[in-house]
Amino acid sequence: MEYGLIGAKLGHSYSRLIHQLVGGYDYTHLALPTEADVRAFLEKRDFKAINVTIPYKRLVIPLCDEVDQRAADIGAVNTIVNRGGRLYGYNTDYGGFAYLARRHGINFAGKSVLILGTGGTSKTVTAVCRDAGARSILVASRTGRGNAVTYDQIARYPETQIVINTTPAGMYPDNGSCLLDLSGLPMVEAVLDVVYNPFQTELLLRAKERGIPGYCGFEMLVAQAVYAAELFTGKKYHDDVIEEVHHTLKRGISNLSLIGMPGCGKSTLAAALARRLEKTYVDLDEVIEKTAGIPITEIFARQGEDAFRRIEQQAVERVSKESGQVIACGGGVVKTPGNVRMLHQNGPVLWVRRPVEFLATTGRPLSTGRDALMRMQKERSPLYDAASDASIDNTSTLQETVDAAAAAFERIFDYQ
Repeated sequence: MEYGLIGAKLGHSYSRLIHQLVGGYDYTHLALPTEADVRAFLEKRDFKAINVTIPYKRLVIPLCDEVDQRAADIGAVNTIVNRGGRLYGYNTDYGGFAYLARRHGINFAGKSVLILGTGGTSKTVTAVCRDAGARSILVASRTGRGNAVTYDQIARYPETQIVINTTPAGMYPDNGSCLLDLSGLPMVEAVLDVVYNPFQTELLLRAKERGIPGYCGFEMLVAQAVYAAELFTGKKYHDDVIEEVHHTLKRGISNLSLIGMPGCGKSTLAAALARRLEKTYVDLDEVIEKTAGIPITEIFARQGEDAFRRIEQQAVERVSKESGQVIACGGGVVKTPGNVRMLHQNGPVLWVRRPVEFLATTGRPLSTGRDALMRMQKERSPLYDAASDASIDNTSTLQETVDAAAAAFERIFDYQ
């Protein structure tokens, strides 16, 4: 192996894609389940340079011949370069997190900062905040050991202004978990989460609901990888490269979910849009029927709408965890509030609008006539509006609607 990433579990990592875009070299993911595996791998020194991820950023420090002072002070190494058989350790997470904060105008000077977690990334983030002049830094953990407080004690610090999550809470495949109730922290003005899969963790979704700006760790991931590539190759990259790679990858990884009235053309549009955006097409109704083993009309006839909504919610939970999809949702998906949260995890939601007189009704259990559709539209329109990041009109040709939807996606995906 020339270049690559080592860690205990690497199934969720985007590092290979980033390094191939930045440096154009082969980059291998190598899962090493035990500490003994890591030691044996480093002793062979059969690589040019590697990145190190959870849980080995501390373990590798004594296995390096020289460690950069910043990495030594932090107590975590995430980049190792082999120069003539000697291993040099660095920490590019520091620069990556500093870039994330700088990119979004987060100034730690004079601020009260709360950091969730006590691992290697927590120490890196603490160093960035301290060096940037934070007034106070509070660290929280489940146990409260050392200088940390427990999560139950966080409410005693209502002066907290910036919250940073450095734990795996909410990370794929355990989407939806969260360690913090923001309602007890009335002065919070920004939330950062180093988790990058999904883009919107439960913590960030809660921040958004309270009108608090929140930013995920995907830009940090890209930035630290670019800084590692500089150490790998000796080449200096401008920050524009970070922005370009971040934009390119996020565009490909992001989902786009389509919502709207039954019969408004979501499935047809989603299939065409998936081809246009080079994403996977997913029809949520098809997923539901495959799961239930019977058509949706029979689910309604045999079990009723409540049972259907439960099956639908399970399908949304499963599908929304994945990425790179255009998802055609059922017309009533917005009736279950949790569905909207899940859809927003990995990309924007687009409302497809079409006048009632143009809506199809055949084979749709709740579309029993124009009067019923009018009542349904009046009931659901506020829900569609609240759930969506943008809307498009679907009364023109398919090509024109695809163009409009693609343009809307390009405008909004990077801000999720």
